[in-house]
Amino acid sequence: MIEQILVGGSPYGIAAGADGVAWTTLIHTGQVARVMPDGTVVTHDLGAPESGPAVIVAGPDGSVWFTRSRDHRIGRIDGAGVVSDFAVTANSGPFGIASGPDGALWFTEMAANAAGRLGLDGTVTEFLLPVADAFPSMIATGADDALWCTLNRANALARVALDGSATVHTLPTPGAGPVGIACAADGTVWFAEILAGQVGRLGPDGTITEFPLPDREAKPHAIVADPAGGAWFTEWAGNRIGHVTADGTVRHWNLPTPNSEPHGIALAPDGTIWAALENGAVARLRP
Repeated sequence: MIEQILVGGSPYGIAAGADGVAWTTLIHTGQVARVMPDGTVVTHDLGAPESGPAVIVAGPDGSVWFTRSRDHRIGRIDGAGVVSDFAVTANSGPFGIASGPDGALWFTEMAANAAGRLGLDGTVTEFLLPVADAFPSMIATGADDALWCTLNRANALARVALDGSATVHTLPTPGAGPVGIACAADGTVWFAEILAGQVGRLGPDGTITEFPLPDREAKPHAIVADPAGGAWFTEWAGNRIGHVTADGTVRHWNLPTPNSEPHGIALAPDGTIWAALENGAVARLRP
């Protein structure tokens, strides 16, 4: 059963903690909301309504960190609710963000064609990607102590080592438009192909397998790996949450509100699935 919790604004990215709390960015109102286990919502105003907070992640310091895609900053909210931010390159369009294996925050810069590293001391380092106009989107930390990101316009995935060097893996389906990406503990990398209506898997041996969805117009957007070898994903145009097993079996859960526009997805340690719905709510699924 799917439960929807109204948070207002326009939820986009989402992160889930071990304490049953979920955090979601409100991309069109410049806010971040904290959703408590009982459904209580606490909203943090960033003081920048046009900042475009997008993807959010739990950081290594007990804070949540998020990209501000429209004013080109990385935001932080600490355990006391204090909001701060760090500037990156002007007009770079930071979007995806992940907590790296080196204790730093790593992020993508869609407009600057780069991956960035933000140390907890505020030091920013940026690395140009080897494919022009790749439009790097979401990013995740791999089991190989590297970062993996989708290259939306280049139809590829990139593995970015901690020194900034990148290896590109081209996808089999032309024009697939990868967006979401997630890394499993066994070295598998899952990704969502928003333009092809597929989810895919890059195995530890480098083999890429793509799984067409029953609804090829569903526009899968974000994805998260599960401990059983599969992955959960949002279907932005299909108004659903989906799951794919390791052998490619797909199952769906329809969202109760039409046109809810599911974007971000997160898996809590207790197995709860959270999704951010741009129509003003978050969904909680306990499968």
